[in-house]
Amino acid sequence: MNAMPMEIAEYAVELAMRLGARYADVRLERSSAEDIVVKDGAVESVRFGKESGLGIRVLAGAWGFASTNELTKSAVGDAVRAAMGMARATRDHGEVKLAEIEACEARSRAVGKRDPFEVELGEKIELCLEADERARAVEHVKRTSTAISCERVEKVLVSSEGARIESESVRTYAEVFALAKRGEVTEYVDDLAGGTGGFEIVEGFDMPARAEEVGRRASTLAGARTLPRQKLPVVLDQDFVALLVHEIIGHPSEADRVLGREAAWAGKAWWAGKLGERVGSRQLNAVDDPRVEGALGYFEYDDEGTPAKRKQLIRNGVLLEHMHSRETAAAFGVEPNGGMRAQSFRYLPLIRMSNTFIEPGDFKREELFEIPRGVYLKGAKIPSIDSRRYDFQISAKEAFLIERGELVGPFRDASLVGVAPEFFRSIDAVADDLEMRPIPNCGKGDPMQTLHVGNGGPHLRGRGLIAGAR
Repeated sequence: MNAMPMEIAEYAVELAMRLGARYADVRLERSSAEDIVVKDGAVESVRFGKESGLGIRVLAGAWGFASTNELTKSAVGDAVRAAMGMARATRDHGEVKLAEIEACEARSRAVGKRDPFEVELGEKIELCLEADERARAVEHVKRTSTAISCERVEKVLVSSEGARIESESVRTYAEVFALAKRGEVTEYVDDLAGGTGGFEIVEGFDMPARAEEVGRRASTLAGARTLPRQKLPVVLDQDFVALLVHEIIGHPSEADRVLGREAAWAGKAWWAGKLGERVGSRQLNAVDDPRVEGALGYFEYDDEGTPAKRKQLIRNGVLLEHMHSRETAAAFGVEPNGGMRAQSFRYLPLIRMSNTFIEPGDFKREELFEIPRGVYLKGAKIPSIDSRRYDFQISAKEAFLIERGELVGPFRDASLVGVAPEFFRSIDAVADDLEMRPIPNCGKGDPMQTLHVGNGGPHLRGRGLIAGAR
């Protein structure tokens, strides 16, 4: 990559310190993005975008932040003064304390094997069109869409403590969608591949085959029956577990939510104050790990310059750790663990999950189905969750009855209704088939920031209430 103008970042930090900041850091970024969308057999859009700019964060009694996309000394100087003005205007809210970290000088690069920006545009469009056609050819399918997206982000972080961190990452996505209608019933199924890497992610996904598959599943579901409301053992697949982890483990593990600082934006944590307490069965182990190679939430350093760290959120059902910024780490009296990220230079960093997942257990997948009766939930659609992430209802894409180890179905409109600690304590079997899923649009904050994360887990079995027809 061409060299980023490091001197402008250093100038911003030096100016902030001369103006009285106790601490300052600057994120200088350059990004490129490409999105191709095909809908119902035609190219709907092809979008390209490039952006560069700088975000300056200062600590002068309180935090101040400003950004600019003009990388001149004049514009950057104005941004620094604006950030300092914000900090001084809000300093009466109390002194901010930061846990110490070692200032790093480092470079990281995660770009994959085949640069998606070097792949001919026509090849990508034809792949989307072929996949869309395969889905549309399935009987009862009425709406289809396919998409390929890629982005490259180059970043420089400079801090007043001496951090100098350069990074480059490429993320690539592919998605297929089909909606089918039979009579008055419509059902959709989608599938997504994505991660930190190049076009090999799209090639490994096999969009045409996946598109035909989601078309068949949507068509079958549109003619399927619903399940009665009942409480019984449930087996969840990796897709369902990924969303469960995201909503009920990942977000409540963000320390700003634990401290109540996100409460105004429906961001609380059901296990606030429960560190060291049992929140699930001994089968439940969950981690957040930014360094899972290829996963969508991969990074080496967060946006404060803290090295990425594996966080053992839950071990044997006991809550052990949260995701932290330097500020919340100081409040909890622990070491920072690399939890701060921003959508871009335009935003102040927030505590965000990276790659959050339930660890694999000792069971084989087929052993989870060795029960007299239960329900198997595959895929996840819409979550409905209270502000503490305590009560939840998550709908599955497909459901199957388990009868003496055999699957009957599929059924549509099935949801798992549960109370977080009650469901987690009911987990009695976790398989050894961990898989990660990409979540490219995790939202948090005000103004809202949309960020890429990875979530996942293996098949697992617990007990819950199945809500059937809507």
